[in-house]
Amino acid sequence: MSATFEEVCFLLLYERLPIKQELEDFKLSLAQKRNIPENIISLLKILPIDMNPMDVLQTTIPLLVQNDKTIEKPAIEHTLFSAENLIAGISTITAAWDRIRNNKKVIPPDMELGHAANFLYMLNNEKPGDELTQFFDTALVLHAEHSFNASTFTARQVASTKAHIYSAVSAAIGSLSGALHGGANVRVMKMLKEIGSVDKIDAYIDNILSSKGLIMGLGHAVYQTDDPRAIILAPMSKRMGQITNQPQWYELSRQLEKKGKAAFKSKKQREIFCNVDFYSASLFYTMGIATDLFTPIFAVSRVSGWAAHVIEEQFAMAAPKPSLYRPGAEYIGDYCGPDECTFIDIDDR
Repeated sequence: MSATFEEVCFLLLYERLPIKQELEDFKLSLAQKRNIPENIISLLKILPIDMNPMDVLQTTIPLLVQNDKTIEKPAIEHTLFSAENLIAGISTITAAWDRIRNNKKVIPPDMELGHAANFLYMLNNEKPGDELTQFFDTALVLHAEHSFNASTFTARQVASTKAHIYSAVSAAIGSLSGALHGGANVRVMKMLKEIGSVDKIDAYIDNILSSKGLIMGLGHAVYQTDDPRAIILAPMSKRMGQITNQPQWYELSRQLEKKGKAAFKSKKQREIFCNVDFYSASLFYTMGIATDLFTPIFAVSRVSGWAAHVIEEQFAMAAPKPSLYRPGAEYIGDYCGPDECTFIDIDDR
């Protein structure tokens, strides 16, 4: 990748790539916002350790507002400050929660490290090497923005009410936590573990086809070709498998993709395509990241895209007047007939 995650964040928020000094200033600004309020850490320490990490994020992300004195001043420059606060803060909260639930000391952020390297450092208490940092940074870039999916639409809908950006992002996290939106790469990894080895792929695919099931990570609601992000993630997954002596997960993914596509084309007379989750699963797993952190890491990246959409919704879309999302509804059912719509006194029901 030619651009770092910080450059992409700047691009999303300011709609242009930064010059060198702007990038340095932006990186410093993000680094300075990594320290979250101590009461958030205190809250994390009293939450049940088996709590879903996405529920933890939705519980704690709104509390980042307490560090933001600009929130009552609706102006684009103030919302940009809030966006940076969220991009930095969600990273710290995610890493801190994983440390706390594993009975490990919370690692303070390192101001000298870039965003990707700092997250891995706070997660593992070990500064990552250049190759690992580059791979994780690239993964963050690839997940930063992807148009109007469910969580992005949720963020914009909340933003259209003029609620502040912390509320919009919290709502987006709630949307992402749903099984039909986030967690696809979690299910990919579960599938890979269930298959276990390359020699069991054929039987697995036959069972999927006979039961009208799905191969997780294959099939896409938007692309009629392989997701270009998956094409970038695949060789990174292969290399991480080599580095960590876990080549089986990439090889299993590669063979499953090849055989799955061929089987669907032959027996179902239709093509299926690889999506971003298919190879991000084995990539994150070989990085040593807990499977249930895959979706929070999506949020660590996508918060930049959510923030950009909120800013557009509240400012670029505000002229000549703000637009509140107010969907219409047409009643087409037959439940409420004449009798059912007549109020009956409680003693006569």
